[in-house]
Amino acid sequence: MPKINFNDYEIKGFYDEMFNDTHVVRPSYELFKKRLEKVSWNKLNFLQHSTDRAQLSLGMTFNVYSDNQGVERILHLDIIPRIVSGSDWDYLSKGLQQRIVALNLFINDIYNDQKVLKDKIIPKELVLSSASYLKECIGLKPPENVWSHISGTDLIRGGDGKFYVLEDNLRCPSGVSYMLENREILKRTFPEMFEQLNVRPVHDYSHYLRDMLESLTKVNKPSIVVLTPGIYNSAYFEHAYLAQQMGAELVEGGDLVVKGDFVYMMTTNGLQKVDVIYRRVDDEFIDPLVFNKDSLLGTPGLFNAYLKGNVVLVNAPGAGVADDKAVYAYIPRLIKYYLGEEALIPNIKTYICAEEEDCKYVVENIAELVVKQTDGSGGYGMLIGPHATKAEHNEFVKKIKNNPRNYIAQPMINLSRVPTLCDNSIEGRHVDLRPYILYGKEIKVIPGALTRVALKKGSLVVNSSQGGGSKDTWVLDNK
Repeated sequence: MPKINFNDYEIKGFYDEMFNDTHVVRPSYELFKKRLEKVSWNKLNFLQHSTDRAQLSLGMTFNVYSDNQGVERILHLDIIPRIVSGSDWDYLSKGLQQRIVALNLFINDIYNDQKVLKDKIIPKELVLSSASYLKECIGLKPPENVWSHISGTDLIRGGDGKFYVLEDNLRCPSGVSYMLENREILKRTFPEMFEQLNVRPVHDYSHYLRDMLESLTKVNKPSIVVLTPGIYNSAYFEHAYLAQQMGAELVEGGDLVVKGDFVYMMTTNGLQKVDVIYRRVDDEFIDPLVFNKDSLLGTPGLFNAYLKGNVVLVNAPGAGVADDKAVYAYIPRLIKYYLGEEALIPNIKTYICAEEEDCKYVVENIAELVVKQTDGSGGYGMLIGPHATKAEHNEFVKKIKNNPRNYIAQPMINLSRVPTLCDNSIEGRHVDLRPYILYGKEIKVIPGALTRVALKKGSLVVNSSQGGGSKDTWVLDNK
């Protein structure tokens, strides 16, 4: 049986996580490469097939809203892991903690004193015109003054080998269940490697999550629920998984009722008071009396119970203003303003179409840029200029001119690549990295992440809804 080898593996001028530009294996991958080269192609394909079956048996599926077939899919897990050195991770962890502290100070400021707007660190109209800025949250003080308790920050490594922040996810970040289940599957696939490589564990995430949620209330032994939009939501597997792992109840809006400004869950034994809600329902749908009056996903009176301090919502409503892709461009300034420090993990150069000079530059150079909707997510509403047609360029120019506030643009960054199993070959595929941060009375950066991989050859779009897959992320306990 032929064995695995990387003799024909092509770097193609990209930054490769496993090999340097002279095809020498990087230290963090040395042992893994040595072990993998003892495996036959038949064995490797069998392991990959077993992984796919394991995902199906665990119910690790998701829906794609743009797909009218209504078919649930697995988030394909490629069995070749992404390996991050301990020194790289420690640097990223410090940078992520710095960023989440500054972002929470910013959110708290704009809903209260608004000093950052008065000092003109960020344009007032840019913040107040954000679709995620909620006037209903003005004057709000959440527990510990923390607005985003659970965040997932998307990072990329560019062609220069440096890490950059691609975007922040401070509303209802998803994917952590895949990080956890990917790890369990890969531990069974390569059991001996975990001990030999000293991979940092992620299995205790659910315990940290529960502890963080409990820390946000003074109630002894609080009742915690996970609020889901329901089985048709693309991330329903994750909602159910996290509830089960935490020993919390999984509820929909109709399972809750507000009486006397307290929230109760309807059970077979009557009403049970709810103290903390980990919500996976977007702001506009949580309470039809305050936000979208047509919402069937929320609970009437929920927001008022929250304002009265009778229930904790995680993440806090209004936190999504810091997700706005136009606000993103100012985050290095916000870190300097609130913390007096330079950003440890830099942003990508960003052009804000709401600003006249930037808009002119974007329109004139659209063929070279990546254009994104400021309130977009999941890879939708995006143009990759170098890969788009002239007609698509013209269409986006019209969109930008009609609503410049709704768009930003960035130079195209060639994401780093990781070797990926492609039929009977191993080829480089582009990846990003989503670490998860828990913020209660203290900050905990989980020593692992969801690595998303663009499975289509040459593609830079890693989103699952756009055909992307995932990899387990191994953070080594070394320097």
